[in-house]
Amino acid sequence: MRSAPAAVLTAAMLLVLPHPAHAQPAHPRAPHTQADAETPGFAQQVLFKSAQDPGYACFRIPAIVRTTAGTLLAFAEGRVLNCGDATDIDIVLKRSTDGGRTWGPLQVVNEGAGDTHGNPAPVVDRESGRVLLAQTYNTGRTDSANCAIPCDRTPHLQYSDDDGLTWSAPRDLSPEILPPDWNSWYATGPVHGLQLDRGRYAGRLVLGVNTETWNGSRVAANHAALIVSDDGGDHWRIGATDSWPIAPDGTFRQKPSELTLATRADGSLLVSGREQDGTDLGHRTQAISRDGGGSFTAPFRDLPDLYAPQVQCSTLRLDGRLLLACPGDPDRRRTMMIRSSYDGGRTWDSVDRGTVVTTDWSGYSDMVRVAGATVGLLYEGGAVDARDEIRFARFTEDRLRPRRGPDPTTRDLAPRAPRAAVLGGAGETAGVSGGALRFDGADDAVRLPYDDRLPLGTRDFTVSLWFRTTAASGEQPLLWMGGIGSRQPQVWLRGEPDSDRVRGLITVREGATAVRTAAVAASGAHNDGRWHHLVLRRGGGRLTLLLDGTASSVADVPGSVSRNAPFGVHIGQRMDSRAFFTGAIDDVHVWDRALTDAELSDPRALRSLRDTVLWLPLDRVSGPPGRP
Repeated sequence: MRSAPAAVLTAAMLLVLPHPAHAQPAHPRAPHTQADAETPGFAQQVLFKSAQDPGYACFRIPAIVRTTAGTLLAFAEGRVLNCGDATDIDIVLKRSTDGGRTWGPLQVVNEGAGDTHGNPAPVVDRESGRVLLAQTYNTGRTDSANCAIPCDRTPHLQYSDDDGLTWSAPRDLSPEILPPDWNSWYATGPVHGLQLDRGRYAGRLVLGVNTETWNGSRVAANHAALIVSDDGGDHWRIGATDSWPIAPDGTFRQKPSELTLATRADGSLLVSGREQDGTDLGHRTQAISRDGGGSFTAPFRDLPDLYAPQVQCSTLRLDGRLLLACPGDPDRRRTMMIRSSYDGGRTWDSVDRGTVVTTDWSGYSDMVRVAGATVGLLYEGGAVDARDEIRFARFTEDRLRPRRGPDPTTRDLAPRAPRAAVLGGAGETAGVSGGALRFDGADDAVRLPYDDRLPLGTRDFTVSLWFRTTAASGEQPLLWMGGIGSRQPQVWLRGEPDSDRVRGLITVREGATAVRTAAVAASGAHNDGRWHHLVLRRGGGRLTLLLDGTASSVADVPGSVSRNAPFGVHIGQRMDSRAFFTGAIDDVHVWDRALTDAELSDPRALRSLRDTVLWLPLDRVSGPPGRP
């Protein structure tokens, strides 16, 4: 069971959980998870799990820091009744004094006693050695429902001066960092904060928060902000703030939340956040501060081609690169992955360049530099659910996939379009007229770099391509534009030989929540090894599939086929990399209008640049610069 409430010891009200004189020795390392076998070089163990830490139904929301004495402090929410976000929640801690190889017993840092005490956001003052822990409170529930809106969340702070063995009583920070209009949701982190170590603002402590404004009848705005302290955490104030209005119909452009911070090589701050349900594309968003967290240089901007589900992620600076720990599946919380940026976060590795930690379900995370090039990753994971347990993975930089040079490319004839990347070794073959590309069904694909011209939105469109395959089973993706999953706007064409058909689909979003899907199919697998012409057209209130001139049609569904989701364009590949095409594809063309039947039967019209969104002849692969 959980520890009893700590006694009040002195006027400083130190909570002793446990007292240094009675601290238990570190227990042996827990057994490895299956993830160890998946990723050599990642030594992993289960750190928090209800089966090994009685008294809790679930552990979530990891955060980790390294103290000035080298101790690792791993925090989590210990959820007592169930795994709900607003239940009876304690903040709990485990300590490691040997770089994460072994860990001590669970300590209760702050007991909810029926309420929610969570969102741990630790930061270490390197000058004094003090460990500060920001957190939030709200009234707890006995069911698994969310906090009622407006949610009565308030920020608090504790500290430890003995490497996490004892903790001060919590202090309410509302008078300092809770203005009257931040009167609903309030979240600290949940991830470690930073102390700036150079320049004019050296020594400043910085934490990320996101909050909401309740106008008396609805949530009317979201605020992403930094809070800063210049006196070791004794006093705090609100620094950089980016506010986004929410319209009466519930729509908004962005809603940056769950902010993670990293310092860049030039000393500026990269602030990376979760993005969810806004009209802008993508599930990740970023902003920069060049004045120590006092202001942002510009509003947050979305990152449409950084694939991630709607989830908190973590960042860490490691010598010449920034690391991002985040699930790599753009639809669901699974496949924890480490990706790198070599230009201060302006661009990030695509999923095919990232290092997979586990293919299990995975969710929230935090990272810490253990020593030298060794990194610790604390993350939610599980074989059945991302909330099954919290794991600690220890790895060195040389275990990450090495930086890869430019991919081979193929040309895109759309006006001012950059070249498309050719992945996995897709190579040239004879096409309908001239060359085409062959795909091996394993990892071959063509990916277009993101460009504002590619999202089709609410417009009519026409997709035309040629394919040749003998695949007798499996999903055979031909073209994918947009997001993925049942609730993300998208457009795709694929062969389904197991169902003896070829199918096209669009998923649209209209308004704040309405999601609709329309799918149209042509009978026959068309896997006879011959070239076939495939067209998907949206126009005139219909979604039409034409296969070798034979049409199938269904009613269109109104809305945008590219909104509020990670956005990619792939040829021969599902967006989530879970299926690849086997065969050959030629002359992929997309127009942002509905071509007429007469145009579709005219070879000259099919090679028209008018209203072209993309046009991949797929006739030649060129090597990276300096290579043929």
